[in-house]
Amino acid sequence: MIGSAGVDALNNSSLPEKPVNLSKSSSDDIPVAVRDTPDTKHPSRWKPILIVVSLAALGGLPVSLMLSAPTPPRQTTASSSPKPEATANPTSTNSESTNTENLLGHLPYQEAPPSELQPITSDGGIKMRTAAAEKFKAMSAAAQANGIILVPISGFRSLEDQKHLFFDVKAQRAQVATKRAEVSAPPGYSEHHTGYAVDIGDRNTPATNLSQSFENTAAFKWLEQNAARYSFEISFTKGNPQGVNYEPWHWRFVGDTQSLETFYKAHNLPRP
Repeated sequence: MIGSAGVDALNNSSLPEKPVNLSKSSSDDIPVAVRDTPDTKHPSRWKPILIVVSLAALGGLPVSLMLSAPTPPRQTTASSSPKPEATANPTSTNSESTNTENLLGHLPYQEAPPSELQPITSDGGIKMRTAAAEKFKAMSAAAQANGIILVPISGFRSLEDQKHLFFDVKAQRAQVATKRAEVSAPPGYSEHHTGYAVDIGDRNTPATNLSQSFENTAAFKWLEQNAARYSFEISFTKGNPQGVNYEPWHWRFVGDTQSLETFYKAHNLPRP
């Protein structure tokens, strides 16, 4: 049975067409709706909830109201923002790149200081850096013990020496620069500037000096088998990446950190 007070309550509590904001009553069993009007612009943010209101004052008559409560938008912080994918730098290169400064296929080298040079011939006319000179003399002594006489033809060269060898000889032979560069480096671009390079001949076959036929001599065959023991290696092999003519007589010292960096790290050259 519903009393007069209950009837009045029903008359005054007709269901609204839209969700309403319920204020908190004296009973703690009735929750408070968050908002009274749904966000129609963002309907996806609302989730339906069922609030069961027990009207004790109406004689226990349950009334079910479908109300909608908003779901707070997810806050985006700098840490949760998607990070752009890393992209490769198109201008970057790896430690194996062979791109380097060159002139007509020759690489730049600094002159060795005169204080670091020492003679490798009895007349003192041909010099190399101290470490290279000592190893060359030890190598020559070992070759001589095997009946091979290694003859140093050229060692350290200054810029002035190289100017003569490149420009003057080019003019004498009527060579174009590209042709001359196949057999001689422009000044400032010769390995001989470093004091680590040496041209070697065979005393028993002097006609092969500074010629590719030197590879047929006993001296060259001995060097192929033994030069590495003294930290010497041939500079311009057949088909070398610099495009310099094959020079079996031209050898360089790579027996310490400075010489190794000079020919490999400084110019990022590939192994021959």
